Amino acid sequence: MPAGLLELQDLRFAWPGSAHDCLDIAALQVAAGETVFLHGPSGCGKSTLLSLLAGVLLPQSGRVALGGVHWGDLRASARDRHRVDHVGYIFQQFNLLPYLTALDNVLLPCRFSTRRREAAARNQRSLRDEGQHWLAGMGLDASVWERPAQTLSVGQQQRVAAARALVGQPGLVIADEPTSALDEDRRDIFLDLLLSACDQARSALVLVSHDRRIAQRFGREVSLPQINRAAAAAEGGA
Repeated sequence: MPAGLLELQDLRFAWPGSAHDCLDIAALQVAAGETVFLHGPSGCGKSTLLSLLAGVLLPQSGRVALGGVHWGDLRASARDRHRVDHVGYIFQQFNLLPYLTALDNVLLPCRFSTRRREAAARNQRSLRDEGQHWLAGMGLDASVWERPAQTLSVGQQQRVAAARALVGQPGLVIADEPTSALDEDRRDIFLDLLLSACDQARSALVLVSHDRRIAQRFGREVSLPQINRAAAAAEGGA
């Protein structure tokens, strides 16, 4: 992936049936390996923006490109392939398959992505070794690796979700409010592990949260209300 990993330009997005834009952003860039903390109050469009960055949603106008590839230029199946090849996503609700083991959940991206399977081979690891490497990197003891995800604690499930995002070393990791259910001590431990793992994987990290106390841990802080012209327009019309 090139240094200009993620590039957004003149993005406008509105939900179907809405008379007003939800997001109107002139520009946003994320460099390869960069860590970005994106914050804003609940309901300001943070999760929507993450879905646009990952190509899950497409804007009505503007450009969102990952690795020089514009999401809007790809058919739906090609977007899915590009996403699984290059994006690791930590969902707010984790989205683990409850009946699969922790290890099998982590390995799911490698089963759909040749590029991420090849990354394991470059590291001279089997797929199982690759998954175990990232589970250990997220501080999970080997005793839980073969347990079904539904039997794990919330904190353990969160770390499995992070390991799944990192397996195969995607260029970009997106994290949607990953610390919202944690107390301060557990939050700090999780961030230590996540930032260290992203550095090891050489993955850029875009993390969304309303908790600005963690902003200092990141290379750059971005306020969504400040870059979203739709928010300013809504305030002006109030």
